[in-house]
Formats: sequence, structure tokens, C-alpha cells
Amino acid sequence: MKLLRADEMKEIDRRASSEYLIPSIVLMENAGLRTTEKIVELLGGVCGREIIILVGRGNNGGDGLVIARHLLNAGAQVDVFMCANASQLSGDARINYEIFTKMSGSIYPLQQEADLQRFIMSLIKTDMVVDAVYGIGFRGSLGEFEAQLAKLVNQSKSLVLAVDIPSGLEADTGRVNGEVFKADHTVTFALPKLGMILGKGREYVGQLTVANISIPKALLEDERLKLQMITEEMIKTHFKPRVLETHKGSYGHALIIGGSSGMSGAAVMTSWAALRCGAGLVTLAMPEKIMAAAQLVPEVMSRGLPSTPEGAISSEACPMIENLLGTAAACAIGPGLSRYKDGNEIVRTVLEKAGIPVLIDADGLNALQADIGILKDRQVPVVITPHPGEMSRLTNLSVAEIQHERIETSRYYAREWGVTIVLKGNNTIVAHPSGQVYVNITGNPGMATAGSGDVLSGIITGLIAQGLKPTDAAVAGVFLHGQAGDTAAIHLGQRALTATDLIHNMGRVINELEMKVSQTIRIIEI
Repeated sequence: MKLLRADEMKEIDRRASSEYLIPSIVLMENAGLRTTEKIVELLGGVCGREIIILVGRGNNGGDGLVIARHLLNAGAQVDVFMCANASQLSGDARINYEIFTKMSGSIYPLQQEADLQRFIMSLIKTDMVVDAVYGIGFRGSLGEFEAQLAKLVNQSKSLVLAVDIPSGLEADTGRVNGEVFKADHTVTFALPKLGMILGKGREYVGQLTVANISIPKALLEDERLKLQMITEEMIKTHFKPRVLETHKGSYGHALIIGGSSGMSGAAVMTSWAALRCGAGLVTLAMPEKIMAAAQLVPEVMSRGLPSTPEGAISSEACPMIENLLGTAAACAIGPGLSRYKDGNEIVRTVLEKAGIPVLIDADGLNALQADIGILKDRQVPVVITPHPGEMSRLTNLSVAEIQHERIETSRYYAREWGVTIVLKGNNTIVAHPSGQVYVNITGNPGMATAGSGDVLSGIITGLIAQGLKPTDAAVAGVFLHGQAGDTAAIHLGQRALTATDLIHNMGRVINELEMKVSQTIRIIEI
């Protein structure tokens, strides 16, 4: 599902009116009507219910006035509180204000301390507060009085529904500055806005409903809209049940290169995850000095490589690595590799000799810190999976700079280096060289644990080995990885979650996807 920035939504509204001749007041009417329908659903009917509508001066306030009219017609007791002067309303919002006043609706001012008593009395007995103060154009922080209103609403026991976006939440970033209206439900229009899933956005929107307000489909599918939220619908087509006439070779061979003394577990988990997500064959190539670790997953094939005295992969292993690359369908390099002198030569060999997609993670990325140009103009697809610290070392940007602009940073360097970037963290980002960016919403803080990234690398590599295009594998992989973490947290809690719990839950997650697309034969006895 595509995600929109505020300026993109405004441009869609403009084009709907200018190119498709849909009057803006029709869009406002549809927005109000769809929101009213949601309110009726949530309250199980509105006849006799007491509902507060907080109205601002912009189009969001106009939406609120449409809602107020429909609720009044449906038999609700509606109290509209104006957080702006009526004289400040213009255009469509002004028209809807005039309509509501002609219907003898209850409208009260709410702009200063003297207005609070009536509002508080209404708040005590209301069934729902509808927040229509600010829309997606909001930036910065609420004014002192508005922040006071938000605090009163947030502290009340009332159900809160936000129109389009909670007032005070920035639509492009998900940032909050001070007090913000915290919604139990948000009805947004046409498509989700980026800030609803980034930053603290998810904490404030509550349950999100995306309402169709009759904007032409072509505008919402415009290829210039480059942001997408990763959803189950997007990835489940990759997980159709397997056909009967197959064998292990039908599902690809993943090669994992990594491991060193003291860090053998990283490569083992990567290979295990590749196997668990469906790869038919997995080979783990690691220093011969630590080969005993490969026995932890007996289904994984292993190959010992010449080792340095410290127990890392020696540059003498490069000819063997080249041979191994010729037997596999996808390769991951880096988990547990360690940071040492020969590391760069090992990674360069893989990038220069591979005729298969390559994923680079962890110390594989650190080995490229002073040699990042090698990523450019590769003849095979490359996926890199940095966390913010690794991305900082690759770009010479600070972690703070990267985290402040995760999407644009990922997009820029994906184009610059010609690779798919998986920037890990809360809302993992997948960026393609074309400029397309995908934002993940699965996962939880319990996944901030050692080895979690190694598991992700194995999942993506295993999916590539099975035939998915590298970017498709990255998109599906981050969703599955997060979903496995969410499933594990249900049973274990977040605090106790470990990386191997993600592997153990991978089968459940994939099986659920397959069951949803399965076309099984049913035998009925009569």
C-alpha cells in the first residue's frame, strides 16, 4: 500500500478537482460521510449518543462540520466546539459551517480559559470526542491552549477519533512536539500518511482506517508516488503452497560465508534462517578452526575454509570461495566475519567473482568502509543490510543524521551505489536504486537483541535462493522477520525474546501466509 507525504496528498486533491472535475466540497463531503460511518460502527449506532466535535479553521475543521451534520441527522446529541473564529473559516469549511448553523446545531467557542467550563462539562458525559482541529499540513507544536485541550481529552475516559490525522502529529515524520491528541481510532483519507507509521505516529493514531473518498484510482496508483508500506497483501503471493513434483534442488541453494573465533553463532544463525524460510540447500562456509559450530544445525552443509591464526577466514580461501559461488543461487557474506585485514579481500572476491545475487551484512559492510565504490556497477544484484551505525561508517554521516532522515538517506545511497539497501531499525526501510522505498511496520522492541540482524540476512538470502528478485526478497524478508518477532513476543514477551526465537517462529508465519492462498482439494463423503 502506498504511503503519502502531505504535499503529495494535497497534489492529489488538486488534480482530482482540476483534471477530473471533482469539486473539493464533494471530497470534503465524502470524507465526512466515511468518517461518520466509522463512528456509527464504533458506537453501535449514534441515536441518543453524545458526541463532541473539535473544529479548527482549515479543511480538517470543514470535515468535522460535515461529520457533525450527519451525526445530527442520525439522532446524536452533537456539541461542536470551535477552536477558531468562524470568520477564519473559508471556502468549503465556511459553507459547511453555514449549513450546520442553519440546522440549529450546537456550536460553542473554545479558544480561551473562559470557554473551558462548558467543554469540560460536555467532556465528562460524552461518548466520543472527534478531533478535527488540525490536518496533515500541521508542523511544529500545538499552541498553549490547544495543548491544554489535548491534555484534557487524553486524560478523559472518552473514546477519541481523529479525522485524517491526530492534531499535533506531523504527517511526514511522525514527530510530536509536546502534547498531541492521542486517538483510539483515526480515519484517514485515500491512503495512509507517512507519519502515521514513522516515529511516534503509531502510538497516536490508534486503529487506522483508510477511507475511500472517491479520488480516482489512477491518482493513487501514480508511479511517481515512491513510498509504500509493506503489507501482508503485498508479499503473500510469494508464498503459494509448493507443488507436489519437486525436490530440494527446486528451492535453491544458499551460500553463507562468515564466522570467526568467538562469533561463530552469527553465521550459524544466518544459515539456519535461510533453511527455515524454505531454501532447499544451505552451505555454511566458515573458518576450518571453528567448524565444530556448523554441527549445531545438522541440516546445513558446511565447508571449512583456510583460517588466519586468529580464527578468521584467510585470503587463501578466495579460490575456494570462487568455486563455492558457482554452486549456489544466492550468497550472504559478512555475519560474524570479524573486522580484520583480510576481510576486504574476501568481500571483494565475492563481489567480483559472483554470478549470483549477493547480500552483504555486518562485518562484510565494515570491510567495505574504505572501499565503498566497489558496490557500483556490479553485474549482479547486491543487497546490503546495515544498521544505523554501519550506515554511518559507510556514508560518513552521523547516526543522528541518518536516523533523522532514514528514508531519504536510504533512497539517495541506493541510487548512488546501485544496490538495494535494507536500513534496519524501527520501521526498517528497503530502498531500491529506482527510488522506490518500502517501509516495514512489523516487529517490536524485543527484537533489539544479539543475532536478530543475522537472522534477517538469512531470511532474505534464503528467499533469493528460492527465486525471488532481490528487492522482493528484502521486502518480504523484513516483513517475515518482524512478524516472527511479533509472534514470538505473544508467547514469550518482548524482554525474553532471542534471535533463535525468530527462527523457531518463522515456520508459523510462513504457514499462515500459505494457508491464506492455498487451493487445497476437499474430499466430501456423501
